[in-house]
Amino acid sequence: MKKAASARRAAPAKKTASGKEPASTTKGASAKKAAKGAAVKKAPAAKKVAVAPKKATARIKGTAPARTVVHPPGDESRTALVRRARRINRELAEVFPYAHPELDFENPFQLVVATVLSAQTTDLRVNQTTPSLFAKYPTPEDLSAANPEEVEEILRPCGFFRAKTKSVIGLSKALVEDFGGEVPGRLEDLVKLPGVGRKTAFVVLGNAFGRPGITVDTHFQRLVRRWRWTGESDPDKIEAAVGALFPKSDWTDLSHHVIWHGRRICHARKPACGACPIAPLCPAYGEGETDPEKAKKLLKYEKGGFPGQRLKPPQAYLDAGGTPAPPLGAG
Repeated sequence: MKKAASARRAAPAKKTASGKEPASTTKGASAKKAAKGAAVKKAPAAKKVAVAPKKATARIKGTAPARTVVHPPGDESRTALVRRARRINRELAEVFPYAHPELDFENPFQLVVATVLSAQTTDLRVNQTTPSLFAKYPTPEDLSAANPEEVEEILRPCGFFRAKTKSVIGLSKALVEDFGGEVPGRLEDLVKLPGVGRKTAFVVLGNAFGRPGITVDTHFQRLVRRWRWTGESDPDKIEAAVGALFPKSDWTDLSHHVIWHGRRICHARKPACGACPIAPLCPAYGEGETDPEKAKKLLKYEKGGFPGQRLKPPQAYLDAGGTPAPPLGAG
């Protein structure tokens, strides 16, 4: 009996007529080997992706942090886009409640001239130049009759001074001859003036006449494309696309908010992502410096303070726990 039991335990697997083991037996062994090999292989390391913090590092006191990181997917719906765009504008309005045109002016004539002069230079440079210009030529009548060489000498620091001299004298003559020496308050009239395009016209309409308009400058174009509000590159098409996302009453302030943000935080070459108050809403987060401390060093402000209030450093406006300063001239 013991020999018979041993024989049964030692009996080899049955073979087919060809002398090979059944397929089920070989398949089972192969599957076990494959499973064993898979178990010892290490899973590939996951690629690190920059993720915006749920709470931005550059906040002003009292601003509620974003609840979730809502970077838009490629198939973001129209409704979701509108909501995100308007939320960005609300966030920027809290960070820059004092946003305004950074060109100094006292009347529509000074504003239109200053805006024409601001092409290819900084607002700060224009503000350093226009006091002398307006002191000598305070009205369109005065500037239209000016000696071009004398005007060129005043405008030389602004760059392209010959072309700009021709434009400001030309627009002054047009104001005197066609509009009785007054700056018109209609878009179709403003764009007829030498050196005045839609961008300049909307600056004048929005800030001198209180009529809503979107100012599509280089900062505005860069940011709305980064935020995926539009994929257009033509300024007129950008204006139409962005204007459709907001009520008309928001257009002028929206322009100020976006331009201020582009000049101070969301720079062209190296945006300060780690100090950005709208990082959780930005699909381009990670293009710039994400480390909060390093990002703070990228914030730009005028000598002596943050633009809009020349007494305090930018941390007074942007750091967590900071308090927004009063508008320029207040206090």
